[in-house]
Amino acid sequence: MTDKAKGPASYFPSIEGKYGKPIAEWQALIRARQPAKHMEMVRFLKDEHGMGHGHANALVAATLVEGRD
Repeated sequence: MTDKAKGPASYFPSIEGKYGKPIAEWQALIRARQPAKHMEMVRFLKDEHGMGHGHANALVAATLVEGRD
């Protein structure tokens, strides 16, 4: 039985397919912008990379959560 991704990670397959970069590359871009605020990073992905709000928000949220571990 395979576990389905939950939360922000559930967007990852469609993000990779739609925007053509692996998640690791997107997360590196987000980390490079720290300590910017969450919504500043979402805006960056939307404005500079044409990403939709839901996808950008999911990527930023997942990346920031990883950084807290």
